[in-house]
Amino acid sequence: MATKKQIKAAKQNIKKAQQKWKSMTKRQRTLAQPEGRKRKKPGSTGKGKFFRIEIRDKHQFTSFKVHDVGEKGGLERVTGRRTSGSWATQAWLISKDIAQKYGNTLRSSSPSVRKLLKSLGSKPEHVKGDIFKAKPEKNIPEKDKPTDAQKKAWKTNIRKAQKARK
Repeated sequence: MATKKQIKAAKQNIKKAQQKWKSMTKRQRTLAQPEGRKRKKPGSTGKGKFFRIEIRDKHQFTSFKVHDVGEKGGLERVTGRRTSGSWATQAWLISKDIAQKYGNTLRSSSPSVRKLLKSLGSKPEHVKGDIFKAKPEKNIPEKDKPTDAQKKAWKTNIRKAQKARK
């Protein structure tokens, strides 16, 4: 149990601290916190579990979702919703278990990751830590659709569906 003297001293200390905080700017308050200077942005240190390949600027989007592609924890797609309501890929997350940093780019023995890296508009280039940048895949005009790849995919999907019915 605290004594009356301790309670009085604690109240005075709280008042002093409040006065000091009111005289500080928001930036000064942040730096005064014990974790203020130490906190790094996610992915900037290189100690994470995923490599991040940024395709589009995050400021183009209002909200985000992460989708697992293939096996759990291997390859993930970060999609963003634009103000117009459309969705697009903002970034790809690739587990460090299935990809390696090689020089200034990424390499992998996994077929799904190799396919992803080929589909990008450019080779991923290292920015810092676990973060890479690449251009989005080439935009195909509607007049050129369906592409040969789309036609081939439709045929294989139709065959799979027919086999599943039997």
